[in-house]
Amino acid sequence: MAGMKIEAIQTAIREAGFDGWLFYDHHHRDPIAGRILGMDQKAHVTRRWYYFVPVAGEPRKLVHRIEQARLDSLPGTKAMYSSWQELASGLEAMLAGARTLAMQYSPNNAIMYVSLVDAGTVEFLRGLGKQIVSSADLVSQFEAVLSDEQVASHVTAQRAIDVILAEGWKQIGNRLRPGSGKAGAYSEFEHTQWLSDAMRREGLIWDDGPNVSVNANCSDSHYEPTAQRSAPIKEGDFLLIDIWARPNKPGTIFYDITWTGVVGREPSEREQLVFNTVVNARDAAIHAVESAFAENRAICGFEADDAARAVIRAAGFGEFFTHRTGHNIGQELHGAGAHLDNLETHDERRLLPRTCFSVEPGIYLPEFGVRSEINMITAPGKAWVTGKIQRELVRI
Repeated sequence: MAGMKIEAIQTAIREAGFDGWLFYDHHHRDPIAGRILGMDQKAHVTRRWYYFVPVAGEPRKLVHRIEQARLDSLPGTKAMYSSWQELASGLEAMLAGARTLAMQYSPNNAIMYVSLVDAGTVEFLRGLGKQIVSSADLVSQFEAVLSDEQVASHVTAQRAIDVILAEGWKQIGNRLRPGSGKAGAYSEFEHTQWLSDAMRREGLIWDDGPNVSVNANCSDSHYEPTAQRSAPIKEGDFLLIDIWARPNKPGTIFYDITWTGVVGREPSEREQLVFNTVVNARDAAIHAVESAFAENRAICGFEADDAARAVIRAAGFGEFFTHRTGHNIGQELHGAGAHLDNLETHDERRLLPRTCFSVEPGIYLPEFGVRSEINMITAPGKAWVTGKIQRELVRI
């Protein structure tokens, strides 16, 4: 890792008011440490290693003798241990003069995404008189902040998926309408296959999904049709499509959206009410983020969630909004930055400039569910939605 990266980490530690950042891992239990330090994520690691970046001065390493080269790609001095007694004394020496240490830890496991250090290690370090604090905001700076090239990759995915989704609605209509020459039975799974084929042609990749759901299946927010379990798409159905992917190149960023529509009819009064409520909640969160960045005012993930959730609660649907308002987006679909969440967690991490995240409130009733998902990117002084914004239920 270049010296410039160490300097950037030390600057972030200084701004946070900590004495240093202690990275620790074995058996790849902390992938965050490996990514931030630029280590081989597939290397053979069977013993504990520690890498301490102090607020100033040279980093320090502590490694086991049988894996003594494990941190050789990183700058700094190296000490070694074999016995547990040597490990204890080595840690004490490594951390001498430092009291407040950031680690991948979260008090009360509040932000579980970064709560990766085991309780025993925290106990031992506290026994040395160290104060362990969360590295959550530091992780966001080094994991979630995007380069120009990464922002461009998100836009590439956005442009392709927006077109694919629009064409997909037409495909459903063609398959269901008589006189098209293709009319007939068409299932949720078949449409996931159609969307997948279209994304592959555009050079996009993803892990699982996409999600095509009808009626009550729309209310299972992680529903995924398969060849064995899939409902037909029929006239009169309510339909939800959640689709996500990124360009098939290293370091690229996902685009992730959800739209809803009705098949062969106008929406019912209740469907329209639920849709309007979700859209208003989505727009409230968007406005909260846009306003904060325009005013150069810090905003935490939980505050954007509060803005959306207040709208849904006021409309009487609070119990049916069962997940966070949004998640960080990066090279992984659910990235390591701040989530828009004051339900599943109280996410006090700041929404940083040059990060990407979803805004996706939902209302899930027994008979149908609505989610409206967009993505936002931030920059100093501004924040914006990166793709098309659904304003009306799609009519198929």
